[in-house]
Amino acid sequence: MMMHARLTRLLIAATAVSLAAAPAFAADVKLGIVQSTSGGSAALYGTMQKNGAELAAAEINASGKLGDLKLVPVHQDDAGDRGQTVNIFQRLINQDKVTVIFGPTLTTSAFAADPIANAAKVPVIASSNTAPGVPAIGEYIFRTSAPEAAVFPGVLAYAVKRYQPKTAAQIYGIDDVLMKAAYGVHKAALDKAGIKVVATETFQKGDVDYSAQLTKIKAANPDIIVVGGLAEETANIVRQARQLGIPQSTVFLGANAAISTKLNDLAGPAAQGFLVGSGWFIDFDTPANKAFVEAYKAKYGTPPDTFAAQAHAAVTIFADAVKRAGGVSDPAKLRAAIAETKDLDTVLGPFSFDKDREPVLVAKVLELKDGKFQLAQ
Repeated sequence: MMMHARLTRLLIAATAVSLAAAPAFAADVKLGIVQSTSGGSAALYGTMQKNGAELAAAEINASGKLGDLKLVPVHQDDAGDRGQTVNIFQRLINQDKVTVIFGPTLTTSAFAADPIANAAKVPVIASSNTAPGVPAIGEYIFRTSAPEAAVFPGVLAYAVKRYQPKTAAQIYGIDDVLMKAAYGVHKAALDKAGIKVVATETFQKGDVDYSAQLTKIKAANPDIIVVGGLAEETANIVRQARQLGIPQSTVFLGANAAISTKLNDLAGPAAQGFLVGSGWFIDFDTPANKAFVEAYKAKYGTPPDTFAAQAHAAVTIFADAVKRAGGVSDPAKLRAAIAETKDLDTVLGPFSFDKDREPVLVAKVLELKDGKFQLAQ
């Protein structure tokens, strides 16, 4: 009996020594990535953002910047449906126990689902939501995507300087929160510039024939046409406008949401000269961006776009905040660290958040030329 007790004590002691000597397992930090990789137009953006976020996570893990902490992406496709977005947010927060959520792709979905994350004190960093009021949902909501109001006035100012337009037509998606907001931003900028709006037309999600609206716009003979639409919709509108005889001299200006490599793919030569504003472009001459572009091409076989860059930056920002917060155990401390991001080197350039959790960046005017968006000259 005494021998058995002694043996038991020895086994316990040996086990304790063994456990003490064992290396610590790397902790997992789960990243919820809610990006539409199906669901029509939304997938153009969601796929790019998913790729950009996952590339950043892999690079950070490989670099060892976070020590034993490993970023583990958990992607969920909401198919551009806000009802699915809400369900996915609830599942990621309550079941998967994610530390942060990147997304969702569409602003309509953000307004529906972000309040759930904010209430749970799970930070959300959006990389494609550009309508007014997204960060105002709550103190845990951030975005790396430049809001429409921060980029379009610069685009219009460039168009005024280059083309001296006196009249404009507007066409926008009436059943999309982002596009309705973009319409308001565009209209305010046109009014401020003293440009008369001679035609206003609308469309709905799923529309593919815009000939009726464009025929009315053609009759009004505007100097410029401002489109509030996603990339696929915008490409179809531009292509059909040229087919109807609206001349190349009538310049198209688009919403931030139109920035996609697919715009040229879908519209072709009709989109030559298309103007849009952005916080990023592929030839941005910094070491971080050059490395990102090459890494993205190597991994996915295609060039990245603005939304891939903004998603990559979002994960970079989060990882830096995790390091400064000393981990992810304290949600309030982590949120504060994200908010305090200042001049961080990202693919977007030096990045900061302002007091309203909006991105601080220099907006650029881009022109679609020779098949890709370039700095407008």
